[in-house]
Amino acid sequence: MKRTAFFISDGTGITAEALGNSLLMQFEKIDFHKVILPYTDTVEKAREAVKRIRRAAEDDGVRPLIFDTIVDEKIRAELRSAEGCMVDIFGTFLEPLEQELGAKSTYTVGSSHSIASKVGYDRRIDAMNFALDNDDGARIRQYDEADLILVGVSRSGKTPTCIYLALQYGIKAANFPITEDEILDQKLPKALKIHRHKIFGLTIDPERLALIRHERKPNSRYSSIKQCNYEVEEVEMMYRRERIPFLNSTDYSVEEISTRILLMTGIERRIR
Repeated sequence: MKRTAFFISDGTGITAEALGNSLLMQFEKIDFHKVILPYTDTVEKAREAVKRIRRAAEDDGVRPLIFDTIVDEKIRAELRSAEGCMVDIFGTFLEPLEQELGAKSTYTVGSSHSIASKVGYDRRIDAMNFALDNDDGARIRQYDEADLILVGVSRSGKTPTCIYLALQYGIKAANFPITEDEILDQKLPKALKIHRHKIFGLTIDPERLALIRHERKPNSRYSSIKQCNYEVEEVEMMYRRERIPFLNSTDYSVEEISTRILLMTGIERRIR
């Protein structure tokens, strides 16, 4: 038996996904196809979500489940028009699911804190090891295995993002620093060209970059606002010239950076 479950949020979707998954784990005999729709923060985006929900209903022959953490009532009203089974994850939990699925939950105590499967656990460990082994361009020969290669100037957020993607989603993410030599050349480093389809760029506001670098090497050329301005401007020019998708990480947490990267690239999460 298959059911489609949508996790819809006006933010990263982490809360909707985590709590929704905790509930669905109680129905061990049902196969759930999970769809995460983060940053559904306008009525227009909600309408697009409704189209996907209706397509899933047609494909499955039953109503999809909708877990949401939407605050705006207009957006919630739009989602209700899809006629899925909407679950208010901050309200009543298991009872409406039991009625809709025609099954009693197992009420397994602590299942939301357990390892969902050995496969998922192993993927996290493998991805984490991969991120550590491929930090700062350490082992480019392993890039064939990568799901994603993050590039950017030093201290733009590449390493913590790779680690979060590994631990949270089982994604093998490597990172490659764009040095001053590559900036001067204004071309994608030769080692990366064959992997162009896996590359995503990070950038950051120069003022923020200077503060971060100052903590590491105070009063140095490396941390000067002039150097930071230069590197950021040049790397963004390279991204545009090479048509590399990129994101400014300045105002986002590592969770938000990771979620936006997945949204922009379409990379599938390895752990559901």
